[in-house]
Amino acid sequence: MPNFVYPLFTPRAPMKVSGFTFVRNAIRYDYPVVEAIQSILPLCTEMVVAVGNSDDDTLQLIRSIPSDKIRIIETVWDDNVRDNGRVLALETDKAFRAIDPAADWAFYIQADEVMHEKYIDAVRENMQRYKDDHEVEGLLFDYVHFYGSYDYVGTSYRWYRREVRVIRNRKDIFSYRDAQGFRILPNRKLKVKHIPASIFHYGYVREPKAMQNKQVSFNRYWHSDEWIDQNIPRTSEFDYSEIDRLERFQGTHPEVMRRRIANLTWDFEFDESRIHLSLKDRVKEWVEKTTGLRLGEYRNYVIV
Repeated sequence: MPNFVYPLFTPRAPMKVSGFTFVRNAIRYDYPVVEAIQSILPLCTEMVVAVGNSDDDTLQLIRSIPSDKIRIIETVWDDNVRDNGRVLALETDKAFRAIDPAADWAFYIQADEVMHEKYIDAVRENMQRYKDDHEVEGLLFDYVHFYGSYDYVGTSYRWYRREVRVIRNRKDIFSYRDAQGFRILPNRKLKVKHIPASIFHYGYVREPKAMQNKQVSFNRYWHSDEWIDQNIPRTSEFDYSEIDRLERFQGTHPEVMRRRIANLTWDFEFDESRIHLSLKDRVKEWVEKTTGLRLGEYRNYVIV
């Protein structure tokens, strides 16, 4: 009987994904941070949450999430950093630096962002597809921006339409500017793949008093007290009527948002006859509909 030499089989190592986020005063400013974390947990082998020094029970709120994947690091924000939201990037980097060194990918979610469960398979498939293709440094998501209530989405050019939320676990990657995106040292844009998945952004859907308080507080990370006094109205509730264009949302919300949506405590309606786009935006809209190009779009990434 001939001797056969069978090739050695090396099983593929399972993909590791670390989620990460940061939060401070989630209860005071009505952040859907629990829903944000829960929405990406099915894709993650761990979830690092940097909980900043808060004036409410944010730390206990995060501790109450029933998952052994969550790992909390407690941080102290530098309230003296008032340079274009830079403190948000610093806190993002704290969470990113704390993830498992063995993770293949890092999934970033902000405290007012939620991913619909219908995108879980597409995100997982693309992370697996590009796991060993190191030319791809991140995955680019579309965005749906809700405003005023869960029934309306922003459709004017004030809203960014895409951003990178899955990145390589590389220590030369850092959070850029006010934590909207990422770059690679010394200052290069990430090379990314645009994938068929969206992030739902609920940053402008909060109880009006919480929204107004958040506006005042967070503008301190961009501007001086004098600027805030001159530009932020001294009212008890945020005025949602000052918006240029909205459209009714026709889809479904993530399942994790069901309870929050059911507990909505304020009313908001948008009169679509009040749409007032500038001439500049009307030209941009015409060009985009005609050519598919969005003039003047800020892109903190390179699609490959």
